[in-house]
Amino acid sequence: MTDAAAWRGRVGEVWAREHARTERAFAGVAAVLDHAILRHAPERGRAADIGCGVGSTTLALAAARPGLHVTGIDLSPALLAVARERGGVGGPAFVAGDVEAVLPTLAPLDLLVSRHGVMFFADPVAGFAALRRSVAFGAPLVFSCFRPRADNEWATTVDAALDIAVSARDDVYAPGPFALSDEARLRAVLAAAGWTDVDATAHDVAYAVGGGAAPIEDALDFYRSIGPAASVLAAASAGERGRIEARLRDLFAARIHSGTITFTAATWVVSAHAGKDLP
Repeated sequence: MTDAAAWRGRVGEVWAREHARTERAFAGVAAVLDHAILRHAPERGRAADIGCGVGSTTLALAAARPGLHVTGIDLSPALLAVARERGGVGGPAFVAGDVEAVLPTLAPLDLLVSRHGVMFFADPVAGFAALRRSVAFGAPLVFSCFRPRADNEWATTVDAALDIAVSARDDVYAPGPFALSDEARLRAVLAAAGWTDVDATAHDVAYAVGGGAAPIEDALDFYRSIGPAASVLAAASAGERGRIEARLRDLFAARIHSGTITFTAATWVVSAHAGKDLP
């Protein structure tokens, strides 16, 4: 698990520096999520984007619903600096802080959204209950998250190439990328937190990790910073790092198509509505 302090500091700075690559990788997720959000978004009112990062979902929603006041919330000042620059003068508001502290200052909200930003609650039921308390009765929640790791090529192919023992990793339910991957648990968490009408739709989307004039080196730079190989490479000796990177280059070379290195990301797009009774 990456803790809040790391997101406020080093990890957030890395993601901000790599935002062009991460936005490229998440473009497929963004397309299906944004479509789902617009099916539920009211024309007017107030909305918040949880774990907004560099603001792609916030900006897309604000552009599509000009009558909706949208606020992006994230722990990382570095990511929010990029988001504000992208939004420009007169763009959506972006607020730094923990969502459970910020949301009460915005309540009652008419919509909550998140692109892969709700998998990190230490106590998921308590976290989603805090989200529920910030919205009006019946308000929608729409978010994306990963399905099980075994279904996500961007992770499993690298695991296999590097002999990463997935069974030795943290508990799958621990806060992190796959914390909400189990559909039954996801539904149980939302129900316990006061959300109703839960729908979880599976999507398999492209996850592009390398492109440009030198796609293999581009992908390698990305995985050095973000993803399942980053910690392995950081901990390796110089000689071992060279051998690991050689295996990754071979993997990436086999995945080039039309100048782009692409894997598959398996995601849920989830919608729910705020129940009448607060948890």
